[in-house]
Amino acid sequence: MEISQVRYFLAVAKELNFTRAAEQCNVTQPALSRAIKLLEDEFGGPLFHRERRFTHLTELGRMVETYLEGVFENSRQAKQIAEQYVTLKKMPLKVGIMSTIAPDEIIELIAGVRAHHPGVELHLCDADAVSLRRRLLEGELEAAIYALPSDVPDEEVHSLPLFQEQMVMAVHLAHRLANQRVVRVKDMSNESYIHRNNCEFAGYADAILAEQGVTVSPVYWSDRDDWTLAMIAAGLGFGFMPEHTAKHPGVVPLPITEPEFWREVNLVTVRGRRHSPAVGALVREATQKKWFGERVKALSAAE
Repeated sequence: MEISQVRYFLAVAKELNFTRAAEQCNVTQPALSRAIKLLEDEFGGPLFHRERRFTHLTELGRMVETYLEGVFENSRQAKQIAEQYVTLKKMPLKVGIMSTIAPDEIIELIAGVRAHHPGVELHLCDADAVSLRRRLLEGELEAAIYALPSDVPDEEVHSLPLFQEQMVMAVHLAHRLANQRVVRVKDMSNESYIHRNNCEFAGYADAILAEQGVTVSPVYWSDRDDWTLAMIAAGLGFGFMPEHTAKHPGVVPLPITEPEFWREVNLVTVRGRRHSPAVGALVREATQKKWFGERVKALSAAE
């Protein structure tokens, strides 16, 4: 059964006249009659009583009419959705954002996508980096923006670097280290620490601190950076945070040295996966945008 046959059947069922139905479908009457005959052969019986002045549906024709109307409407809607998808008139795009990224730069990216590609419907979710990577590989997300500290390349994904930022020791104004320009890792020893549950350096930084004999005492655990900053400002402990996130009244960000900690935030897609035009639109906006005043240096294969 072809959609054209369904269309011809519905036209005849409406007009109850083969000549008028053929004109409506812009085909010759013999071509329409042949298509209806093939449909009847497939269904195993006549769909119309063909009388000179009175064409009408058979019982079989009445039985299948409602179902064929549904088939034709679903086909029309599917074609419309496909056209909107291909032309970017209406295309959903699921993007994961690492919850520890300061929102200002991401909002600029979202605004850029909206301004230049209004048909892209961004569906955003936030989570920790490990969860985003897993959801990306499982196909739940089409793209993600996150950072994972590792010297080993991730062969399963393609990463487009967006920006780098240094990790800092965030302390309150009256902290003993607040007046220093930088702090060494050793200076953090024996300090009360507010643990950020979604920190991408969790576990990675612990090993480095242990190598230097540095111990810190977690006194609070927080899922949210705004709560962490508020507790730091209240003098409840220090935080290990990205420099652009550690902005809060009463909080002093101190770059960490010996060693330094940097995170590279990337726009990540699955390597080898065929991506939608909406992903290409997101990549283009990400590469054209200035991230903290600097443009992205490389284009992505996902474009």
